[in-house]
Amino acid sequence: MLTADTFVRSPLPGMKGCTAIVHAGPALGATFAEYTAEFEAGGELGATSAQRFVFVMEGSVSVEVAGKRTELGARGYAYFPEDAAHQVVATKVSRVAVLEKSYQTLSSVGVPGAIISHEDSVSSRALNDDPDLQVKCLLPDEMSFDFAVNTMTYQPGAALSMVEMHVMEHGLIMLEGGGIYRLGDAWYPVTAGDFIWMGPWCPQWFGAIGKTPAKYLIYKDWNRHPLAGVRR
Repeated sequence: MLTADTFVRSPLPGMKGCTAIVHAGPALGATFAEYTAEFEAGGELGATSAQRFVFVMEGSVSVEVAGKRTELGARGYAYFPEDAAHQVVATKVSRVAVLEKSYQTLSSVGVPGAIISHEDSVSSRALNDDPDLQVKCLLPDEMSFDFAVNTMTYQPGAALSMVEMHVMEHGLIMLEGGGIYRLGDAWYPVTAGDFIWMGPWCPQWFGAIGKTPAKYLIYKDWNRHPLAGVRR
């Protein structure tokens, strides 16, 4: 778990008018990279050959892919497939969550296309029939995608119904509110701005506390066999 008072900022290759707070990557044991990009007006992300997902937390950015340019405000997001030429340029001072991951191909499905959307346009569903815990799946639940990104919103007092343990790893950014997170055998107070990386089979549980809803953005690897990518 990383709290905002521990964040270290540094530029990444190709960034212009932008710095990164790198939260997770292979050096930690993660199979993906996640960072918060802090833009000046006119700042720009560097290029990547990996898949990239961006979620605007504050401000606005202009994204261009396949010759089409779109402006995304707060809670807008975009997905760019591997090797897709694209640009992400801030139109004002902005903070953006960025996920990057090498794509794991499947012979039975094609490569997904780019997506430009907004959280408000995604329908919400109750997790485990609990109306106080709502999930929005920002990427289509299709086998062509090898990861998922969701927002989860807890009303005050709402909690996961079980301590989860599973093969998927997570990258989690708290967007609003706060609560208590169990990670392994430890319990941590969390608030907006905090980041958590959870490796495979890390015991995990969250409960919202306070007078306002708690909300986070969460990544998980998805739709691939656990032996995918393993070489003997």
